[in-house]
Amino acid sequence: MAGALLWLAGTYVAITAVNDTVAAEAPASVHGSADVFAAPGIAMAWGILRGATEASTLVVVRLAVDRTLFGSVSAVGIDPFTQREQSVLPPRSTAPPIDVRVPRPQFADFPRTEFRLFASATAAPGEAPKLVVFYLGVPDTTPELASDAALETYLAGRIAGARDGTGRKAP
Repeated sequence: MAGALLWLAGTYVAITAVNDTVAAEAPASVHGSADVFAAPGIAMAWGILRGATEASTLVVVRLAVDRTLFGSVSAVGIDPFTQREQSVLPPRSTAPPIDVRVPRPQFADFPRTEFRLFASATAAPGEAPKLVVFYLGVPDTTPELASDAALETYLAGRIAGARDGTGRKAP
């Protein structure tokens, strides 16, 4: 009986150690759901720049990143059925400005979008991201705007609101 308890305790310690190691290596993954997202070191805002046609309509995501926490970023669109990925933002430094522009029709083929934030300034191949913010489609709350000026005003206001915690929208 004592031997069985000792074995059970040893197994528990080993499993806990493995789980802690895996958890330490796995990136934090956060599901974004609205047209604005904020977490320590990152603020994101979504807008749609309406084009003359659906094919020319762009989804624009602005990222404001604290370079001391995240040195580089990339973004990919993912087909959830095949797991096929398409780069929408190649790995790059988090120096501003970061606007990700994606034709809206692309979300039909690659509805999951992952923004991968890395600690290092130049993410090495195979390096795990420090944080992944993912979306399933374009957030329902994302506004459609008719001009670059309106989009710029909106995104600047949403980023400022996300950073200061007020959540304010542009006028």
